[in-house]
Amino acid sequence: MQGRFTEDDHLPAWKITFLQYAIAASFAVLLIGYWRLQIGQHQSLLQQAEHNRIRNLPIIAPRGRILDRNGQVLVDNFPAFTILLNREDASQLNDAHLREIAEGLDLSVTDVEDLVKHSSKLPRFQPVVLKQSATLKDVAFIDSHRSEFPALDIIQAQQRFYPKHGVAAQVLGYVGEVSQSDMSKPNSSYQPGDVIGKFGIEKEYNSVLRGRDGMQRVVVNSRGQEVGTLSTINAIPGHDLRLTLDLDLQMTAEAALGNQPGAVVALDPRNGDVLAMVSHPTFDPNDFARHIDYKEWKQLTTDPMKPLMNKAIQAQLAPGSVFKIITGAAALETGTIKPDYTVFCPGKITIYGHTFHDWVWKEHHGHGEVDFHRAIVISCDVYFYTLGKLLGIQKIDYFATHLGLGHRTGIDLPDEEPGLVPSPAWVQKYFHHRWWPGETISVAIGQGAVQVTPLQAAYAIGGIASGGVFYRPHLASRKELRTLGMAPPANTVTRFPLSETTVEALTKGMWGVVNEGEGTGFGARLPGFDVAGKTGTAQVVSVGLQDSAHQARYRNNAWFVGYSPSPDPKIAVAVLVMQGQHSSVAAPIAADVIKAYYQENGIKPASPQLLSRKKNVDKLGTLASAQQGN
Repeated sequence: MQGRFTEDDHLPAWKITFLQYAIAASFAVLLIGYWRLQIGQHQSLLQQAEHNRIRNLPIIAPRGRILDRNGQVLVDNFPAFTILLNREDASQLNDAHLREIAEGLDLSVTDVEDLVKHSSKLPRFQPVVLKQSATLKDVAFIDSHRSEFPALDIIQAQQRFYPKHGVAAQVLGYVGEVSQSDMSKPNSSYQPGDVIGKFGIEKEYNSVLRGRDGMQRVVVNSRGQEVGTLSTINAIPGHDLRLTLDLDLQMTAEAALGNQPGAVVALDPRNGDVLAMVSHPTFDPNDFARHIDYKEWKQLTTDPMKPLMNKAIQAQLAPGSVFKIITGAAALETGTIKPDYTVFCPGKITIYGHTFHDWVWKEHHGHGEVDFHRAIVISCDVYFYTLGKLLGIQKIDYFATHLGLGHRTGIDLPDEEPGLVPSPAWVQKYFHHRWWPGETISVAIGQGAVQVTPLQAAYAIGGIASGGVFYRPHLASRKELRTLGMAPPANTVTRFPLSETTVEALTKGMWGVVNEGEGTGFGARLPGFDVAGKTGTAQVVSVGLQDSAHQARYRNNAWFVGYSPSPDPKIAVAVLVMQGQHSSVAAPIAADVIKAYYQENGIKPASPQLLSRKKNVDKLGTLASAQQGN
């Protein structure tokens, strides 16, 4: 049967019109969308596609090496892997992903989250350092989880390496990741994950050692794997830095101090070169280069002997009898006494209604009649108690300050402490009362409130023996700084001229400390070499508490400052042995350092006869008789 369409079977005209408008509208929407994609959003979408295809990977500049004065390497670098976090895809930075990444790389979840938070202001296409010094386990984790965590990348970088481990650790310092406070400083160019110097020379000369990072543009596939390179901006390595330290002399000083807590400083008083600087106990800076863990950090920061402290410039302690050289210089320079001034020492003296005992009082005897020379040689307390009363605190304060104590030396290391020379103004400022004259008596022998650092002690003794010429101590070679385009510090020389009579009396006295039979510093004596110095035994608590407590932390600190040759020094040494009890433990350490200095410079000992003639020791007896007396 043939079908037929009636008039009712045709679509109404309005439906056809509606359909036409709908089709036209759809085409219009498509055209508008096409226009937006091809023209309106062309540039932004092109950039997004480019970012999905291209990554900018940093080329981390190796830090410059640190060398000793002879070119021996103190700090170096070695190849290592660094893990980067790409932040282009926000979905890869959710809490779940970050937690899995942190667990897989043995990182703290909090640290990873903080890194992402602090880097939020950086361009999204710029990766940040997630972990330095990646282990093989870390590399394996990333390779096996490429599809899950395409935001992770591995690049090769240079890790800091300290080949001598704990040797000169407090001087050299260490490196670590930049902190939020570092990035917040004015004109800071640091970014999250940057490695900078955090302590010591690494911090002081960070701008010299750091260098400038480069950049490599690479093509990656959908899994984040690198498939090609577009362009490379090479990194500029940091500059090498040569120090005045002598590694061989440093090793000698480290070995001589051994396991004893304290410090050793050796200077060239003719120019301020720091030849050796030791602080014990020490630590291994390599631990910080590998990102130190919390347990190790806590152990270092809670150790009562403070291994992270550079005791050479930060240990502020009473110098004991070492300070008698300052008191003696003040008495001679002001004309308060002459070198032949004598005092009778019965072992104690009463001043201002208080009885002060000499260090030999425990043996229930005194030193008898003592002149200036013998007072230094035997370190007679009664003699210097008397000088303290005659001088008064103002004169002692004036000379101590001008002879290098009570203020920073200006060495090129961060966080040097100033020490303290007490004065009436200081007491009034901090304790709001007048100066009590009895306090002067303790200060005159280096006790009471007076505090010095080992560096200050070496600086002062070298300058006094040089006639009042003080060169600012420094670790970076001035010639090296000029080569790098840096101006060495100004005011490198301070002059406070001492009279020839004063210098002669002081240097002869210090020579006698080491070389005469009664001298307290016999342990520093080196046959054939002119060594002079002064011992010091400084109390940290009262004698009564010391005797009753019997605890190591209450033992006396042992000091020795010395120089050689006398009276024109080429090397000045200060030794501090904390809790050493007697200065006799400090003097041999200085002798080892001075002996090593002469051996390294090829200087052989002179004959005893030559030294005897040089010293003109008529009243002291011959050197041979001095040897027999010791």
